[in-house]
Amino acid sequence: VQLQAFGGGLVQAGGFLRLSCAASGGTFSSYTVAWFRQAAGKEREFVATIRMGRTYYSDSVKGRFTISRDGAKNTVHLQMNSLKPEDTAVYYCGAGRPILSTISTTATYCYWGQGTQVTVSS
Repeated sequence: VQLQAFGGGLVQAGGFLRLSCAASGGTFSSYTVAWFRQAAGKEREFVATIRMGRTYYSDSVKGRFTISRDGAKNTVHLQMNSLKPEDTAVYYCGAGRPILSTISTTATYCYWGQGTQVTVSS
């Protein structure tokens, strides 16, 4: 499975962006898909995931971000609203088959997109 993440950009605080993760070369619908982000000088951190029709979010984005799957287009989206400067990072999508207790762990995702930069100005 090959993943391509896109949709990042520069936005002012309070604005919104929608990221997309497009898959090819495999049956995307059978995978759990997650978004992680990595700010400069920091470790990659969990943002959101969609697993077996249920969604999970980190506390830092809950209520502002929404992850969704478009099965027909083999794509997973991350709608990001009320963006804050601390959301600035490179955002990566990953696909895998983690058990529920490991959905926020990078090591359980075996396929990754190349990352897309999100910059939120204050």
